[in-house]
Amino acid sequence: MPTHLQDRTTLHNGVKMPWFGIGVFKVEEGPELVQAIKAAIKHGYRSIDTAAAYGNEASVGQAIREASQETGIAREDLFITSKVWNDDLGYEETLAAYEASLEKLGLDYLDLYLIHWPVEGKFNEAWRALEKLYKDSRIKAIGVSNFQIHHLEDLMKTAEIKPMLNQVEYHPRLTQKELHAFCKTQGIQMGAWSPLMQGQLLDNPTLQEIAANYNKSVAQVILRWDLQNEVVTIPKSTKEHRIIENADVFDFELTQADMARIDGLNENLRVGPDPDNFDF
Repeated sequence: MPTHLQDRTTLHNGVKMPWFGIGVFKVEEGPELVQAIKAAIKHGYRSIDTAAAYGNEASVGQAIREASQETGIAREDLFITSKVWNDDLGYEETLAAYEASLEKLGLDYLDLYLIHWPVEGKFNEAWRALEKLYKDSRIKAIGVSNFQIHHLEDLMKTAEIKPMLNQVEYHPRLTQKELHAFCKTQGIQMGAWSPLMQGQLLDNPTLQEIAANYNKSVAQVILRWDLQNEVVTIPKSTKEHRIIENADVFDFELTQADMARIDGLNENLRVGPDPDNFDF
Protein backbone atom coordinates (compact mmCIF):
# COMPACT_ATOMS: atom_id res chain seq x y z
CA MET A 1 0.00 0.00 0.00
CA PRO A 2 1.49 3.39 -0.95
CA THR A 3 2.81 5.47 1.95
CA HIS A 4 4.21 8.39 -0.03
CA LEU A 5 3.10 10.58 -2.95
CA GLN A 6 5.92 9.24 -5.09
CA ASP A 7 5.33 5.55 -4.35
CA ARG A 8 4.83 3.49 -7.48
CA THR A 9 2.99 0.38 -8.55
CA THR A 10 4.84 -2.04 -10.83
CA LEU A 11 3.00 -2.70 -14.07
CA HIS A 12 3.17 -6.24 -15.48
CA ASN A 13 6.08 -5.32 -17.76
CA GLY A 14 8.15 -4.03 -14.82
CA VAL A 15 7.56 -0.33 -15.45
CA LYS A 16 6.90 1.61 -12.25
CA MET A 17 3.96 4.03 -12.33
CA PRO A 18 3.06 6.49 -9.53
CA TRP A 19 -0.08 5.51 -7.63
CA PHE A 20 -1.14 9.13 -7.56
CA GLY A 21 -1.10 11.88 -10.17
CA ILE A 22 -2.92 14.88 -11.58
CA GLY A 23 -5.53 14.72 -14.33
CA VAL A 24 -6.26 17.60 -16.70
CA PHE A 25 -9.63 16.66 -18.22
CA LYS A 26 -11.58 19.71 -19.45
CA VAL A 27 -8.83 22.17 -18.51
CA GLU A 28 -8.21 24.52 -21.42
CA GLU A 29 -4.81 25.30 -22.89
CA GLY A 30 -3.23 28.31 -21.25
CA PRO A 31 -1.55 29.78 -18.17
CA GLU A 32 -4.00 28.29 -15.63
CA LEU A 33 -3.17 24.76 -16.73
CA VAL A 34 0.57 25.46 -16.95
CA GLN A 35 0.55 26.86 -13.41
CA ALA A 36 -1.51 23.93 -12.07
CA ILE A 37 0.91 21.33 -13.41
CA LYS A 38 3.94 23.27 -12.25
CA ALA A 39 2.35 23.51 -8.78
CA ALA A 40 1.68 19.76 -8.78
CA ILE A 41 5.28 18.95 -9.71
CA LYS A 42 6.59 21.42 -7.13
CA HIS A 43 4.48 19.72 -4.44
CA GLY A 44 5.75 16.24 -5.27
CA TYR A 45 3.45 14.93 -8.01
CA ARG A 46 5.29 12.93 -10.66
CA SER A 47 2.40 11.65 -12.80
CA ILE A 48 0.43 13.77 -15.30
CA ASP A 49 -2.50 12.37 -17.26
CA THR A 50 -3.71 14.05 -20.45
CA ALA A 51 -5.28 12.98 -23.76
CA ALA A 52 -5.44 14.15 -27.36
CA ALA A 53 -9.17 14.79 -26.89
CA TYR A 54 -8.55 17.23 -24.03
CA GLY A 55 -6.92 19.64 -26.47
CA ASN A 56 -4.33 20.71 -23.91
CA GLU A 57 -1.22 18.65 -24.64
CA ALA A 58 0.79 21.75 -25.66
CA SER A 59 0.23 23.41 -22.27
CA VAL A 60 1.08 20.18 -20.47
CA GLY A 61 4.36 20.04 -22.40
CA GLN A 62 5.10 23.68 -21.64
CA ALA A 63 4.51 23.09 -17.93
CA ILE A 64 6.84 20.07 -17.92
CA ARG A 65 9.63 22.10 -19.58
CA GLU A 66 9.20 25.09 -17.27
CA ALA A 67 9.01 22.89 -14.16
CA SER A 68 12.17 21.11 -15.22
CA GLN A 69 14.03 24.41 -15.60
CA GLU A 70 12.73 25.74 -12.28
CA THR A 71 13.03 22.62 -10.12
CA GLY A 72 15.66 20.53 -11.88
CA ILE A 73 13.28 17.55 -11.96
CA ALA A 74 14.25 15.53 -15.02
CA ARG A 75 11.85 14.22 -17.65
CA GLU A 76 12.82 10.67 -16.60
CA ASP A 77 11.44 11.32 -13.11
CA LEU A 78 7.99 12.17 -14.49
CA PHE A 79 5.34 9.74 -15.72
CA ILE A 80 3.35 11.19 -18.62
CA THR A 81 0.19 9.56 -19.96
CA SER A 82 -1.83 10.46 -23.05
CA LYS A 83 -4.58 8.74 -25.03
CA VAL A 84 -5.50 8.18 -28.66
CA TRP A 85 -8.93 9.57 -29.61
CA ASN A 86 -11.70 7.59 -31.32
CA ASP A 87 -11.26 9.32 -34.70
CA ASP A 88 -7.69 7.98 -34.87
CA LEU A 89 -8.40 4.34 -34.03
CA GLY A 90 -6.79 2.41 -36.86
CA TYR A 91 -3.29 1.04 -37.38
CA GLU A 92 -1.74 3.88 -39.43
CA GLU A 93 -4.02 6.50 -37.86
CA THR A 94 -2.96 5.53 -34.34
CA LEU A 95 0.74 5.62 -35.25
CA ALA A 96 0.21 9.13 -36.65
CA ALA A 97 -1.83 10.20 -33.61
CA TYR A 98 1.02 9.15 -31.32
CA GLU A 99 3.50 11.30 -33.26
CA ALA A 100 1.06 14.23 -33.14
CA SER A 101 0.70 13.92 -29.35
CA LEU A 102 4.46 13.76 -28.86
CA GLU A 103 4.91 16.84 -31.03
CA LYS A 104 2.32 18.83 -29.08
CA LEU A 105 3.82 17.73 -25.78
CA GLY A 106 7.36 18.37 -27.01
CA LEU A 107 8.47 14.98 -25.70
CA ASP A 108 10.55 12.13 -27.15
CA TYR A 109 8.41 9.40 -25.60
CA LEU A 110 5.38 8.75 -23.38
CA ASP A 111 5.42 6.62 -20.27
CA LEU A 112 1.91 5.35 -20.96
CA TYR A 113 -0.34 5.56 -24.00
CA LEU A 114 -3.97 4.46 -23.82
CA ILE A 115 -6.82 3.72 -26.21
CA HIS A 116 -9.34 6.26 -24.89
CA TRP A 117 -12.61 4.42 -25.66
CA PRO A 118 -13.45 0.88 -26.86
CA VAL A 119 -14.91 1.70 -30.27
CA GLU A 120 -16.17 -1.65 -31.54
CA GLY A 121 -14.39 -2.96 -34.61
CA LYS A 122 -11.64 -0.36 -34.30
CA PHE A 123 -9.71 -0.90 -31.09
CA ASN A 124 -7.96 -4.13 -32.17
CA GLU A 125 -6.13 -2.39 -35.02
CA ALA A 126 -5.27 0.53 -32.78
CA TRP A 127 -3.87 -1.91 -30.23
CA ARG A 128 -1.63 -3.43 -32.91
CA ALA A 129 -0.20 0.06 -33.45
CA LEU A 130 0.39 0.49 -29.70
CA GLU A 131 2.15 -2.88 -29.61
CA LYS A 132 4.45 -1.76 -32.45
CA LEU A 133 5.28 1.52 -30.72
CA TYR A 134 5.96 -0.41 -27.52
CA LYS A 135 8.17 -3.00 -29.23
CA ASP A 136 10.07 -0.16 -30.92
CA SER A 137 10.72 1.30 -27.43
CA ARG A 138 8.77 4.46 -28.27
CA ILE A 139 6.45 4.05 -25.24
CA LYS A 140 7.28 2.61 -21.81
CA ALA A 141 3.83 1.07 -21.28
CA ILE A 142 0.54 0.66 -23.16
CA GLY A 143 -3.02 0.29 -21.96
CA VAL A 144 -6.67 1.07 -22.42
CA SER A 145 -9.37 3.26 -20.93
CA ASN A 146 -13.07 2.60 -20.37
CA PHE A 147 -12.80 -1.09 -21.30
CA GLN A 148 -15.32 -3.48 -19.78
CA ILE A 149 -14.51 -7.16 -19.23
CA HIS A 150 -15.86 -8.21 -22.65
CA HIS A 151 -13.81 -5.50 -24.40
CA LEU A 152 -10.67 -6.76 -22.66
CA GLU A 153 -11.48 -10.35 -23.59
CA ASP A 154 -12.04 -9.33 -27.20
CA LEU A 155 -8.75 -7.41 -27.28
CA MET A 156 -6.76 -10.22 -25.71
CA LYS A 157 -7.94 -12.73 -28.31
CA THR A 158 -5.70 -11.09 -30.89
CA ALA A 159 -3.25 -9.11 -28.74
CA GLU A 160 0.35 -10.20 -28.33
CA ILE A 161 0.77 -7.96 -25.30
CA LYS A 162 -1.78 -7.54 -22.53
CA PRO A 163 -2.76 -4.00 -21.56
CA MET A 164 -0.73 -2.84 -18.59
CA LEU A 165 -3.47 -0.56 -17.29
CA ASN A 166 -7.22 -0.01 -17.69
CA GLN A 167 -8.33 3.48 -16.65
CA VAL A 168 -12.05 3.65 -15.92
CA GLU A 169 -14.63 5.77 -14.15
CA TYR A 170 -14.26 4.71 -10.52
CA HIS A 171 -15.66 6.20 -7.32
CA PRO A 172 -17.79 5.08 -4.34
CA ARG A 173 -20.99 5.17 -6.43
CA LEU A 174 -19.35 3.03 -9.14
CA THR A 175 -17.04 0.50 -7.51
CA GLN A 176 -16.65 -1.76 -10.57
CA LYS A 177 -15.89 -4.80 -8.38
CA GLU A 178 -16.17 -7.43 -11.12
CA LEU A 179 -14.04 -5.47 -13.54
CA HIS A 180 -11.48 -4.79 -10.82
CA ALA A 181 -11.28 -8.48 -9.92
CA PHE A 182 -10.92 -9.44 -13.59
CA CYS A 183 -8.10 -6.93 -14.10
CA LYS A 184 -6.34 -8.26 -11.03
CA THR A 185 -6.44 -11.87 -12.25
CA GLN A 186 -5.07 -10.68 -15.62
CA GLY A 187 -2.30 -8.58 -14.08
CA ILE A 188 -3.83 -5.38 -15.48
CA GLN A 189 -3.49 -2.39 -13.15
CA MET A 190 -6.73 -0.47 -12.69
CA GLY A 191 -6.79 3.32 -12.76
CA ALA A 192 -9.54 5.75 -11.75
CA TRP A 193 -10.81 8.75 -13.61
CA SER A 194 -13.36 11.05 -12.00
CA PRO A 195 -12.50 9.61 -8.55
CA LEU A 196 -14.50 12.38 -6.84
CA MET A 197 -17.50 11.89 -9.14
CA GLN A 198 -17.05 15.47 -10.36
CA GLY A 199 -17.72 16.76 -6.85
CA GLN A 200 -21.08 15.03 -6.47
CA LEU A 201 -19.96 13.02 -3.42
CA LEU A 202 -18.59 15.87 -1.34
CA ASP A 203 -21.82 16.40 0.60
CA ASN A 204 -22.53 12.70 1.15
CA PRO A 205 -23.41 12.24 4.87
CA THR A 206 -21.67 8.84 5.23
CA LEU A 207 -18.47 10.18 3.73
CA GLN A 208 -18.71 13.37 5.80
CA GLU A 209 -19.04 11.31 8.97
CA ILE A 210 -16.06 9.11 8.07
CA ALA A 211 -13.99 12.15 7.10
CA ALA A 212 -14.70 13.86 10.42
CA ASN A 213 -13.41 10.80 12.30
CA TYR A 214 -10.03 11.10 10.58
CA ASN A 215 -9.86 14.92 10.54
CA LYS A 216 -9.75 14.73 6.76
CA SER A 217 -11.87 16.10 3.93
CA VAL A 218 -14.37 13.94 2.05
CA ALA A 219 -12.14 14.19 -1.04
CA GLN A 220 -9.16 12.91 0.93
CA VAL A 221 -11.17 9.97 2.27
CA ILE A 222 -12.31 8.98 -1.24
CA LEU A 223 -8.80 9.25 -2.66
CA ARG A 224 -7.44 7.20 0.24
CA TRP A 225 -10.13 4.56 -0.43
CA ASP A 226 -8.89 4.37 -4.04
CA LEU A 227 -5.32 3.81 -2.94
CA GLN A 228 -6.24 1.17 -0.36
CA ASN A 229 -8.14 -0.61 -3.13
CA GLU A 230 -4.90 -0.51 -5.16
CA VAL A 231 -6.33 1.74 -7.86
CA VAL A 232 -4.10 4.36 -9.52
CA THR A 233 -5.76 7.75 -9.04
CA ILE A 234 -5.54 11.07 -10.91
CA PRO A 235 -7.81 13.73 -9.37
CA LYS A 236 -8.13 16.92 -11.39
CA SER A 237 -7.65 20.36 -9.95
CA THR A 238 -6.26 23.68 -11.10
CA LYS A 239 -6.14 25.26 -7.63
CA GLU A 240 -2.83 24.95 -5.81
CA HIS A 241 -4.36 24.52 -2.33
CA ARG A 242 -6.59 21.73 -3.66
CA ILE A 243 -3.67 20.06 -5.46
CA ILE A 244 -1.82 19.99 -2.13
CA GLU A 245 -4.89 18.80 -0.19
CA ASN A 246 -5.66 16.00 -2.67
CA ALA A 247 -2.19 14.53 -2.20
CA ASP A 248 -2.28 14.75 1.60
CA VAL A 249 -3.61 11.21 1.93
CA PHE A 250 -0.54 9.25 2.99
CA ASP A 251 -0.62 9.94 6.73
CA PHE A 252 -3.74 7.94 7.64
CA GLU A 253 -5.34 4.60 6.90
CA LEU A 254 -9.03 3.78 6.62
CA THR A 255 -10.18 0.85 8.74
CA GLN A 256 -11.63 -2.21 7.03
CA ALA A 257 -15.02 -1.25 8.48
CA ASP A 258 -14.85 2.22 6.90
CA MET A 259 -13.63 0.75 3.61
CA ALA A 260 -16.70 -1.51 3.64
CA ARG A 261 -19.02 1.40 4.43
CA ILE A 262 -17.65 3.30 1.45
CA ASP A 263 -18.02 0.19 -0.76
CA GLY A 264 -21.63 0.09 0.39
CA LEU A 265 -22.34 3.43 -1.35
CA ASN A 266 -22.12 1.71 -4.75
CA GLU A 267 -25.15 2.24 -7.03
CA ASN A 268 -23.43 1.42 -10.36
CA LEU A 269 -23.97 5.09 -11.14
CA ARG A 270 -21.96 6.86 -13.85
CA VAL A 271 -21.27 10.54 -14.38
CA GLY A 272 -19.48 9.79 -17.64
CA PRO A 273 -20.61 7.89 -20.76
CA ASP A 274 -21.41 4.17 -20.64
CA PRO A 275 -18.60 2.21 -22.36
CA ASP A 276 -21.27 -0.11 -23.81
CA ASN A 277 -23.39 2.70 -25.20
CA PHE A 278 -21.63 5.81 -26.50
CA ASP A 279 -21.82 7.50 -29.85
CA PHE A 280 -18.64 9.52 -30.30
